Amino acid sequence: MSYVTCPSPGGASLGVDEPPRSERRRERVSPGTGRVLAVAALEASPHAVSRLRRLARAVARGRGLSAAAEEALAVIVSELATNVVLHSGSADLTMMLQSDDVTLIVSVRDRGQWRERPSPRCEAADMDAEFGRGLALVDAYSVDSTVQCSDEGTLVRAVIAL
Repeated sequence: MSYVTCPSPGGASLGVDEPPRSERRRERVSPGTGRVLAVAALEASPHAVSRLRRLARAVARGRGLSAAAEEALAVIVSELATNVVLHSGSADLTMMLQSDDVTLIVSVRDRGQWRERPSPRCEAADMDAEFGRGLALVDAYSVDSTVQCSDEGTLVRAVIAL
């Protein structure tokens, strides 16, 4: 992820081995305030992931977005919702989709607590693994992404260029 803000004694960070997004050669798109396209609040369960993915695809088709934008949206929504279900401890999650002329903004919020890994991952980085790629996929499909943690939960935003 590009930016992580979590209240912890030593601070938390992701992507330590990567340069900050500002130093990478990627298109930079500033998200506008955008128009709200959809908001959904659901119980944080595996069933919620597929429901949110279907909603995201319906919104993309309704807005006439490209197949690439629809796929990026579906992957990002799936990964962020799955992270809430598996890792947050939150009873519920909220997804909001916003859009302006050049971006689509996906926001997923939970009321869980950021849990730092107790020890480094023992497995080697493996793109064939069944786990551990969610935030990397979000970062790959978006032009900007942020993670903000607070006592009230976590908010992750990803910006998709249209």
